[in-house]
Amino acid sequence: MCPYSWTASRWLHEVGQRRPLTVHHHVLSLYLLNQERTDIAAEYRHNVETSRGPAKVATAVVTRCGPKALIDFYTAFGRRVFDVWRRPTAGEYHEVIAAALTEVGLPADLEDAMESDEYDEALRTSHDVGVGLVGSDVGTPITSIEGVAFFGPVLNAIPRGRRAVQVFEGARLLAGYPQFFELKRTRVQPPVFT
Repeated sequence: MCPYSWTASRWLHEVGQRRPLTVHHHVLSLYLLNQERTDIAAEYRHNVETSRGPAKVATAVVTRCGPKALIDFYTAFGRRVFDVWRRPTAGEYHEVIAAALTEVGLPADLEDAMESDEYDEALRTSHDVGVGLVGSDVGTPITSIEGVAFFGPVLNAIPRGRRAVQVFEGARLLAGYPQFFELKRTRVQPPVFT
């Protein structure tokens, strides 16, 4: 549900169209990431709580149907959420998930995972594996390039074309330096998805 994870995923898919690159998606949970935090705003806490259902469905998709199905589902889901609106209600999440599952030919009953605890352990495991790559003092997205993982890059817009490859090469170079740890600046505008 992180808009910056969506932006990073679209950027990596853009790079993959221009050079050899294999993109793997991994389910992380904003709810689990922020579960113990007491310093987050009530509105953000509400958004995190609401995001639990979609993360459960994504986990059900990858568990039952495999990694390729997760990529397809996430793409169909993200186009309906991030490319249209950013903070769906619980009811809208159900509509989006049902439509995304149908679009990519996945079983409709995967939507049931939104209200179930059946995939909670798998979600926790997936989340812990991802966070374990970088430590708990991070957010999403988490990116791993050539075996080196880091939080980010947090991209406010999706780099396209040659620019996407240039940004990737910069991230790859930083990841290749063992003493690189962090770049950060304050965001001054909301993300742009077009």
